[in-house]
Amino acid sequence: MRGYRTIKYSLFCCCYVFWVASSILVAAGVYAKIAKEKDVIDTLTVDPALVLILIGSVMFFINVFGCLGALRNAECLLRTFLGILLVILLLQIGVTVLGYIFSEKVIQRTEQLMLRALVGYREDLDLENAIDFIQKKFQCCGVQAFTDWSLNAYFNCSETNPSLEACAVPFSCCTGLQSQTVMNTMCGYGVQRAEGSSAQEEVYTGGCLEQILWWSKHHLLLVGGLAGALLLVELCLVCLAAAQISRIRVEQRRVEQQRAESRQRRKESPWLPAVRPFPEPDANTSS
Repeated sequence: MRGYRTIKYSLFCCCYVFWVASSILVAAGVYAKIAKEKDVIDTLTVDPALVLILIGSVMFFINVFGCLGALRNAECLLRTFLGILLVILLLQIGVTVLGYIFSEKVIQRTEQLMLRALVGYREDLDLENAIDFIQKKFQCCGVQAFTDWSLNAYFNCSETNPSLEACAVPFSCCTGLQSQTVMNTMCGYGVQRAEGSSAQEEVYTGGCLEQILWWSKHHLLLVGGLAGALLLVELCLVCLAAAQISRIRVEQRRVEQQRAESRQRRKESPWLPAVRPFPEPDANTSS
């Protein structure tokens, strides 16, 4: 009985933690969406707020099944929770294998998504902050090179572009930002007109895609550890859910067996009167 309670409340606590985390993700996504201007991009691939809402909502409903199923010993909910986890686990493994096999196509698709995000810069504040963070973190600019920013309408380097930022790059591409006490947001103006050697003195000229791939290859242990930890948590939840379902079925069989034995004893036992007969009166008392 103690082992059953351990399994039950361990599963409930794990699901509750993920349920709270998913609620925070949904709240953050909704807040970011409301805080934006109304005329922003609403595309899932380039809108971090929508991604947060989607991931948080999926996690929320999955963990609701787990919490209620563990707490109420509901086999139907636990089986649903277990099935969803198995599907997600198999999808993750399949995506990982396919991504390794078709790595070139994955890189091409990633490049296309990054270029779309680059074009949407200045249209979405969350996307803008995400791109600036990536460029400062990996010390890169653009997707393949800093001249990729010419694809953006604001930074397009053409004579017909009336934007003040024409032929510029975002400030997050600039070198030496950490040493500046006052950030110069105009440090990338006119950089696209400069030659390669002079541009390198002002901004990072390498693309972010190459830098991210380089970082991933040189931090395989960290990336693999995070992926393994995620799979391990999912496997633990699967095992806990399966163990509780097994215990519930064992308990149901035990209860059914006890009921069957009780019915059998009633059939085999002699009939007893519902009212106990009164004792015979004593002869001395009656006289």
